[in-house]
Amino acid sequence: MLNFHIITIFPEMFDSYLKESILKRAIKSRKISVKFYNPRDWAGQSNNLELTKPIDDTPFGGGPGMVLKAEPFLKAIQKAVGRKTKYKIYYFSPRGKKFNTKMAKDISQENRREKLKDIILVSGRYEGIDSRVEEIYKGERISVGEFVLTGGELPAMILIDSISRQIDGILGNKFSLEEDRISAGKFYTKPAELKWKGKKYKIPEVLLSGNHKKIDEWKAKNA
Repeated sequence: MLNFHIITIFPEMFDSYLKESILKRAIKSRKISVKFYNPRDWAGQSNNLELTKPIDDTPFGGGPGMVLKAEPFLKAIQKAVGRKTKYKIYYFSPRGKKFNTKMAKDISQENRREKLKDIILVSGRYEGIDSRVEEIYKGERISVGEFVLTGGELPAMILIDSISRQIDGILGNKFSLEEDRISAGKFYTKPAELKWKGKKYKIPEVLLSGNHKKIDEWKAKNA
């Protein structure tokens, strides 16, 4: 089983995505697990009374925006790491290494060989997390695209989805992996002739031919 540990101040954002469809079944069948650690839980206590303390503060050196404090995130990561020996930490940044399917495959293969059991995904917000967190807990910066998002929660979901689908048994049929087969980029299902607003729309005849060689050629041409 591959365990995802999510450091985020907004864990509720993951609810709808993880509680539906393939990822829901993957969690239920214990192919993966997803745990959350909210840095707000370590925002500070005094005299045994829990206080509501801000999770962020103004940046040293001036500038707009707010920076997430180091200590709550360090404690959340420390809790996620525990006594684990086989884990990786990923931070999200548009300046990070571009995430792709090859990386997802490599991670799943490490898990298959039992060289990697736990992945810790650190989701920042605002101007970012105090850089001392990365200095203390070394990890890899990951980018999911050449754009800026409000926070790291969406990138974390992307990694969970992309990596999980590479794990044996999660998609049910190993041939369901689009990246491992010829995909035309065009898809059709019944009926073979669709009537819409007085017009008829038929699927390409080759898909009805039963000639798999010609069908593969059509798919390759339209990929």
